[in-house]
Order: sequence, then C-alpha cells, then structure tokens
Amino acid sequence: MRLIDTLKHWAQRIKQDALTLWFCARHPETPRTAKVVALLLAAYAFSPIDLIPDFIPVLGFLDEMILLPVGIAFCLRLIPQSIIAECRQSADNWIEQKRGKPRSYVAAICIVLLWALLLWLIGRWLIRPKA
Repeated sequence: MRLIDTLKHWAQRIKQDALTLWFCARHPETPRTAKVVALLLAAYAFSPIDLIPDFIPVLGFLDEMILLPVGIAFCLRLIPQSIIAECRQSADNWIEQKRGKPRSYVAAICIVLLWALLLWLIGRWLIRPKA
C-alpha cells in the first residue's frame, strides 16, 4: 500500500471515529465523563475553525495529526464496547447515506472567542502604560 493511500485511510478512520464519538455523546448509556469528553472532541473535530490554524507551519497540523487522534483514542477507552459498537454502526450508516459531517458552530464560536481573548491579552501586554 502506498503512503498516500495509508494516509487517506487513516484520515477516513479519524473522521469515522469522530462521528462515532458524536453519536456516543448523545447515547443515554454513555458515562457522564465520557459523554462530556466525547462531546468536546466531536465538537472540535467538526468545528469549521481550528484551534491552531493550518497556515501556521508545523503547528497548524498538530491538532489534526496528534492531538485529535490521541484524544479520540483516550475517549473511546472511557466508553463501554457495546455502546461504541452501536454508535459506530450509526456512524457507518451516516457515512453511507453521504450526509456529510455535522458542523459545530458552537465550538467555532468558542474558538473565535478564545483567539479574541488571546489577542486582547497580547494587546494589553504590548500597550501597557509606563509607570
């Protein structure tokens, strides 16, 4: 298998796992802690805005290549296998129906607010009145 095919398969698996977490976050039998973590990860995965923008060299892809997969793997360990199997089937059905990926505009707004806060703090730090 060529490297590009391996990377495409890996990316597809991350998308499927993120969608599985989205269903797990809504499943009534998912433990509360796992539900919160799954919801946060799925919201971030489906947010149209990244926490670390892709145009930043190296760091831009850090969240998609390392942080998101590690977070998904961690969260899947918090959820019982029976729930994961059921939610994975729901995710597969969603993908087969070509419904596209869900969008999380709440996560996008939170990321924009976080960046705005960071820029405001940097501005305050740079434009301090001299004592």
